[in-house]
Parts: sequence; structure tokens; C-alpha cells
Amino acid sequence: MIPDGPAAGTVHHDGQVGIVGAGLIGLAVARLLALAQVPVVVFEKEPDVALHQSGHNSGVVHAGIYYTPGSAKAILCRRGVELLRAYCADRKLPWDERGKLVVARDDAETARLKEIERRSAANGVPGVRWLAGPAIRDLEPDVAGQAALLSPTTAIVDYPAIARALAADVTTLGGQVLTDTTVSHIQRRGDDAVYVGTPGQTYRLGRLVICAGLQADLLAAAAGDEAAPEIIPFRGEYLRLRPHARDRVRHLVYPVPDPAYPFLGVHLTPRIGGEADLGPNAVLALAREGYRRRDVSAAQLARLTRSAAFRRLARRHWRAGVHEFRGSLSRRAYLAEARSYLPWLQPGDVMPAPAGVRAQAVDPDGSLVDDFRIHRAGRVVAVRNAPSPAATASLAIAERIISELDLPG
Repeated sequence: MIPDGPAAGTVHHDGQVGIVGAGLIGLAVARLLALAQVPVVVFEKEPDVALHQSGHNSGVVHAGIYYTPGSAKAILCRRGVELLRAYCADRKLPWDERGKLVVARDDAETARLKEIERRSAANGVPGVRWLAGPAIRDLEPDVAGQAALLSPTTAIVDYPAIARALAADVTTLGGQVLTDTTVSHIQRRGDDAVYVGTPGQTYRLGRLVICAGLQADLLAAAAGDEAAPEIIPFRGEYLRLRPHARDRVRHLVYPVPDPAYPFLGVHLTPRIGGEADLGPNAVLALAREGYRRRDVSAAQLARLTRSAAFRRLARRHWRAGVHEFRGSLSRRAYLAEARSYLPWLQPGDVMPAPAGVRAQAVDPDGSLVDDFRIHRAGRVVAVRNAPSPAATASLAIAERIISELDLPG
């Protein structure tokens, strides 16, 4: 607890804005503030930037084909693509516009693909076109499907490199990016200031932005923001194509997503470094940063046990959970879905790749939150849900957050 009077070791910066989390969104917010000559400090508990969701994703710049027209995802994804493309060009960072195929494997998926085509048009995604089966094979001979949508502007990038460039911008412009700096406590003092405690220092700040991903709900609650939802971590496991197999397909290849879940299914994604990955699945993680099956946190297990939202989620989706867990344990089961559109795949064509953990927000009724959620409580703005396409939209999400801060002048 922070004492009522001025504490020894407290740094007073009433006009300074603090950011918790040096992922893409936190750094993008910090950069905009620094550009506006607002004093800013970023707190990051890890030794470097982008070591969690921002550095453990598929590396895709989504064009915006899936999202409900008018939703925050649709609007900020399209804005984010343009901002990110310009930023990568300015910083000479790689931008590989491979294009993506979303493949329907049966009549039901073909009907859902028509809805994605409609959304693409409503969202203003350029160049999207419908392909029948023979046209798919003309474009990608080793991809099978009844129909597909081609999104030619979908790209791949190096998101950790983008995060490092954003962090460099912040420091060049006079801001601070403090790595190895864990936020141990947060206190709002009426409408006057926000106190942020770290192991060596307490900061008195004018505003605070929580962009903490897997820890977002815990830190928001520490700041007195009890708004739903809560974070349930899901591990996304990947397989990497071995060198002899990775050049068989050039485009990104995705199945038609199940509308019941805010996940895009096991897909094939080329990487900037030349690799190609299959994944991810979505397996309940037993630690907030549970990148391996053996990563188990007693605190997280206790949270899950107490969570009514998790119990409702589990009752509603236990069959899907069993299916995902089976794929996690069996490589053949994992490959079964991908083989429905890449029929040549064999277990010997793949090897393990690093996993990621998705911060999935869940409402009290057990519903999986799909759209972005940004919530303001006094001088604190918390990003409560920022799933895919948050990396794509990060620069646009930063603009939205800045508008929520209500900065003077």
C-alpha cells in the first residue's frame, strides 16, 4: 500500500503518462505520446520488449476480411493495415504481401465463406475474389478445397522487429522504456493522480494505460477497475514444416473459421525468416504464461477454481476443449484438420515450433469476448481484450487509446 503522504523514493510527474506492458499496443501508445511531447514511461517486467503475445503470434498482417462491419476490429484493422504498412516502409522493415487463401471444404463452409466475402466488401478490403475448386488448384496445386477466397493484400511481417523499432522511437523522443521493471501495485488517489509501485521506485503519474495482455485483468483490478471480462489463457501450439515441405505452398492458407469461436483454426503461415508454420490450436493453459504443458501455476489453478465465468465456459464448450487437447497430445490428430486442405501432409513433414499463449477474455456469463475492449476508470485506461488482429491494428488501437486519455490541451 502506498502511504497517504509523499513517500520516500516517489518520483512526482503529474503530467507523465505511464504504460504497463511493452508489447505492440503499449509501445505504439507510448510512441504517439512521445511524438506529442507528452512525458511517458513504459514499465515492462521482462528483459526485452514483445516477449509474450506480440512476439508469439503468426506474424500476419490481416486485411480485415472476417470482422463484423462496424465493429472495432473491422474499423481498427483496416486503419491499422495502412498505418503499419507506412511504418514498415519508413523504417525499412520487411513487409511480404503473400496473400491468403481461406478454403471451404464442404457445402456448409462454402455458405459461411459467402458471408466472409460479404464482410470483406463491407469492410473495404481490396482485391478479394472468389475461387472455385479448379481455380484454387491453378493458384496452389497442393491445396484442396471446394471453394476459396483470395485476399491478395494479406501480408507477413516481423512483429518483434516492429516492437523494437517502436521502443527505439520512444527513447529517441525522450520517453522511457523500463525493462526488468515489474509493477507491484497500483493506486488511484481520487482524481488527482495514479501511483505505480515498482521494486525500486514509486511513480506518481497523471494517467496510466494498462496494455498488459495476459495480466490485463489482474492489473486493471489492482487499479480499481473491476469491469468484466476476466482473462483465461489458451496455449496456441504450432508445428513447423521441415525444409523439404515448406516451399510447396506460397500463400497463407486458412480454413473457414467456426463462427462459435474467436479463433481462426489451424492454418499454414509462411514466416519472414523462410520457415512455414501450422497452427495454432487452442488448449487451456494452466499458467498465465504457460507456453509448455508442464507450466502449471497454483495461483492460476485457484483462479480457475473460483471463476464462475470459467465454469460456464467449460460447460458450454467442453467438447471443443477435448478435441483441442487430443490434438495437443497426438501429432496425427493435430494434422488431421490441416490435411483436409493440405492432403499431402505427413507427420514426417513437420517438427515442433515455439508456442504462444492467447489472453482470451471471458464475460461473467461464460461468453468468449470477440471484439476489442478498452475501458476507462478515472485516470486509468485498460485494454481488457485485444486478440487477433490486435498486432495488425496496434497503431490504430493506440490512436483510440489516446482519444480515451482526455489529455489536457
